Amino acid sequence: MSAVWLPVFHHFENGNVFTGSCGAFRYKITPNVVMATPKEVDHTAGSIKVEYWHGPLCYEASEIEGEKTFPMSPEGRDEIISWLEQAV
Repeated sequence: MSAVWLPVFHHFENGNVFTGSCGAFRYKITPNVVMATPKEVDHTAGSIKVEYWHGPLCYEASEIEGEKTFPMSPEGRDEIISWLEQAV
C-alpha cells in the first residue's frame, strides 16, 4: 500500500491544487493547465509542479526541501507518487 495518496488525474486536469501529508511529511501539487480548446486540455503543454517539506508548519511558513515538475498525464501522476514516496 502506498504511503502517499493523490486524487485521480482528472482532479489535476481541472486545475485543482492538492495538499497532502504522511506523518510530518507534507506536499503540495499545483497543476499548470493549458487548454487546447475551451473544453480540451493540452496535455503536452501542461505540467504538474510538486513541492515537499517536513514539519508541522503550513506551506507558507516552511522551507521547501524538494521541487520537481512532471508531465500533465496519468503517467506523470504515477511518477509523482514514486518521487514523493522516495522522499518520505
